[in-house]
Amino acid sequence: MSELNEAQIRSFQQSRGLNVTGVVDAVTERAFEEARWKLGDRSLNLQVPPLMRGDDVAALQSRLTEMGFDCGRVDGIYGQRTEAAVKEFQQSVGIVGDGKCGPGTIIALLRLTRIVSGGAPTAMRESATQRNRGPALANKVIVLNPAEDDSLIYDVALRTEGRLLALGASVFLTRGISNNPTETERIAFTNQSNADLMISFSRDSYVNEVAHGVATYFYGSDAHGIHSIVGERFASLVQREICARTDLVNCRTHAMAWDLLRLTRAPSVQIDLGYASSPIDVERISRSDFRDVIAEALVIAIQRLYLASEDDAKTGTLRISDLRKAGIRR
Repeated sequence: MSELNEAQIRSFQQSRGLNVTGVVDAVTERAFEEARWKLGDRSLNLQVPPLMRGDDVAALQSRLTEMGFDCGRVDGIYGQRTEAAVKEFQQSVGIVGDGKCGPGTIIALLRLTRIVSGGAPTAMRESATQRNRGPALANKVIVLNPAEDDSLIYDVALRTEGRLLALGASVFLTRGISNNPTETERIAFTNQSNADLMISFSRDSYVNEVAHGVATYFYGSDAHGIHSIVGERFASLVQREICARTDLVNCRTHAMAWDLLRLTRAPSVQIDLGYASSPIDVERISRSDFRDVIAEALVIAIQRLYLASEDDAKTGTLRISDLRKAGIRR
């Protein structure tokens, strides 16, 4: 890695869905380590944490998924669900089902991959699960993840929480006024909550005042050839609703492979509500009425995610009062 110049590091970070800084931080160093493994380079198995990570694990997950074995999300991490899928595959081809992906399992996998073609089972599974949960928010578990040490972002989360509670959703915040869990703790909390959706709030910053606007991020990795279908749809809904209801500049939606999005099992998004380095954006979010508009836009985006296409409304037109009139509340 010491031989790479800044441009090469930036290119690598961009290809892996990481923050593009040109600096090899801990996250980038781990990504370099994952990228060096190709399927067949080593035997894969479930280990006591830290779990095995690498592009070879992602390739294994992708191949199993194409053949209909449920690995869950293709995240390049050899966890319990991946082990269970390997066991199921081994049993289906008459290999000892020990959950370890050694030479014999890899050879059988490669042989079958040549003759089996699939669609996108993970994407179809994710979309079907989302549809089967129905339109009402009363049975949804939603985790809100406000950024650390930002009272205005925390207030947006509280306003969103109040509106969701009024519509019958179960809502959990990953932090309170005084506590500040680590990212790992926030991910674990979300997963333990069996959340239907996780929304992370933050503000971006830049070296000068030029950058401003709102951007939304969902899990996606070009390197692993995967992205969250529901996460991408929700990110699009959030971005469109906020931009339709406010004058924040549209900085679009983006696929990223940050751990917060990658390791959270529920469809997840991160929303950057303006730039802390932009006086214009700071003035906006400092207004109570503006934060109310953001909260309403978020709740409407959540509701639109669960509405059937024929029941959906145009961006920026649906109101919380409409949800109450329609009986989509407890």
